[in-house]
Amino acid sequence: MNQIKIKSGGYEFSFDTQKINEMGILKTSADSTEVLVDKRIIKGKVSVDAMVARQLLVDLNGEEFLVEIKSETDLMIETLGFNSAKANKIKVLKAPMPGLVIDVFVEEGQTVAENENVLVLEAMKMENVIKLPHEAVVKKIHVAKGQAITKGQIMIELA
Repeated sequence: MNQIKIKSGGYEFSFDTQKINEMGILKTSADSTEVLVDKRIIKGKVSVDAMVARQLLVDLNGEEFLVEIKSETDLMIETLGFNSAKANKIKVLKAPMPGLVIDVFVEEGQTVAENENVLVLEAMKMENVIKLPHEAVVKKIHVAKGQAITKGQIMIELA
């Protein structure tokens, strides 16, 4: 199930597709929206030109909030530690989700550059290209093309 995470004012809110579909959303003008959530109406305005790097300036009932929106992909990247400029060097590359290995682009003993494609993992009918956050040497490959894998399973060891 798709999920997004919203951060604002030190708080985090998670919404899945079902929860979003349950909301009653009514656009009242070009920049105003009313949302019916749990029998409450929330009136808001979104400053579209304030959208930078998935951040929005939102006015809810006269109070402004800077809102950061993260998709499921953003959350996966954050979980893997690929979002930091100086990511810690990882020794093993684990599956971020269950899926099917579509392709493996590396071989044992190969030096892989930072952000180079390592493999493709299909999950929920989407192909996810897995890259390394830093340069490394492939020590051992634990998966093969066409193999089904589970979340957290070691795919590649790095030296």
